[in-house]
Amino acid sequence: MSTSEYRSVDAESELPVSASELAALASQLFAAGIRPGPDTPPQAAPVAPRGSVPDATAVTSAGSTAAGGAQTPVPPAVPQGDVYVPAPTSYAPEGVPQTVPVAPRRNAPDLTAGPSAAYTVQSALDPFAVPSSAIVPTIPGVLAGAPPAAPIAPRGGTPGWLPEAPTVGDLGWSDAPPAPSGDEANYYFTAPAVVTEPEPVPVLPDEHEVFDVNAVRADFPILRETVNGKPLIWFDNAATTQKPQAVIDRLAYFYAHENSNIHRAAHELAARATDAYEEARDTVRRFINAARSEEIVFVRGTTEAINLVAYAWGGKHLKAGDEIVITHLEHHANIVPWQLISQQTGAILKVAPVDEAGNLLMSEFEDLLGPRTKLVAATQVSNALGTVTPVRQIVELGHRYGARVLIDGAQSIPHMPIDVQATGADFFVFSGHKIFGPTGIGVLYGTTEALEETPPWQGGGNMIADVTLERSLYQGIPSKFEAGTGNIADAVGLAEALRYV
Repeated sequence: MSTSEYRSVDAESELPVSASELAALASQLFAAGIRPGPDTPPQAAPVAPRGSVPDATAVTSAGSTAAGGAQTPVPPAVPQGDVYVPAPTSYAPEGVPQTVPVAPRRNAPDLTAGPSAAYTVQSALDPFAVPSSAIVPTIPGVLAGAPPAAPIAPRGGTPGWLPEAPTVGDLGWSDAPPAPSGDEANYYFTAPAVVTEPEPVPVLPDEHEVFDVNAVRADFPILRETVNGKPLIWFDNAATTQKPQAVIDRLAYFYAHENSNIHRAAHELAARATDAYEEARDTVRRFINAARSEEIVFVRGTTEAINLVAYAWGGKHLKAGDEIVITHLEHHANIVPWQLISQQTGAILKVAPVDEAGNLLMSEFEDLLGPRTKLVAATQVSNALGTVTPVRQIVELGHRYGARVLIDGAQSIPHMPIDVQATGADFFVFSGHKIFGPTGIGVLYGTTEALEETPPWQGGGNMIADVTLERSLYQGIPSKFEAGTGNIADAVGLAEALRYV
């Protein structure tokens, strides 16, 4: 009969060995520590017999332990092929961590004195059961029992079966380390520790400026004004800024000591005015980190700077079917010039959308770009919402499609550091009056390459190198864009405002 088949056993006589002999063998196996492995599923109670099973109470003294000679109770048996083996009462894989010692696996408890009140009916069948009063809860499925009664080492003295341990005095030792000798004296770890006093922490002077609102207000004379009997508080900086006393004083000094036209006379005041004007150009260059002073063009403001690019650069390079891309965040000064030049040239004006929070949707912005895109114009900071746009990404995308890029910095110039070389824009424009400077003065920055390919916008005065009735020769950049007598005093005042900032 194969081990995979099952045949019920109707009578004890059909077993190959007697029930008593089988029970005795099983008890010996259990006493020897042989248990079902971890693959055997745990059971809460003995498995019911599947056929007529032998009476476990008839076990003879063959299963008695050597210690007490008492009969060892045998757990109920379960069929295993053609034979029966006792069912285990608990299952625990070898080596499972336990919080208390496991009950002994070999010698069963002595039951000759009869079960005590602490034993249950189940424990009478379990050779590994312990009194319920001694059970310590453990991990489910893990055997538990009372701690083993191992002898505890005495805390004082030496047991009689151990020799007396020598004391420190007997060995001639002392608590002091031995003095180094020979080369040992040079070892760094044998040298005596040198304790030095910590150096006092130096007291550094606190020289940074503390923002004192009253001191800042004192810089602006107009804030001493009263409106409806109240001190003036100015919140309209997005439209224009008030002027600090330093800018007012610089303008007054220019008119009192330097006033003259520039670049055309040989007298002292002309030299002073020309120097002040060109020094202002270099101050702007440093403020926005342009590569050359010649890349700075003085204009009346942001609006004029955008119009210069639209009519001069756009008038030369735009034609029918070309595309201009702007955004929904633009001030109308960065919309109307492009509408006008589109009407004149036949170019197409496209507008990039924003989301509900006023942020530019860059994926939609890029979708508007293509091989016909010639110019991108975008604000860096919205005058209405304060949205800050990713100008570096805008410039990168515009250049990827071969377009020139203009950035409107009218609102960004007073609030964040500007680095036109890092931004990479072809044109950058801003107004002086938005950054504590005078009105009527602004800046067009352009790369040398972009300005060189841009023709003059207005003619006359300072932009002329030589002129006859038949032809005119123009100055190079930036002078070719500064026709007529420029706003000399306010350019000087703008420089002072930038120094104040």
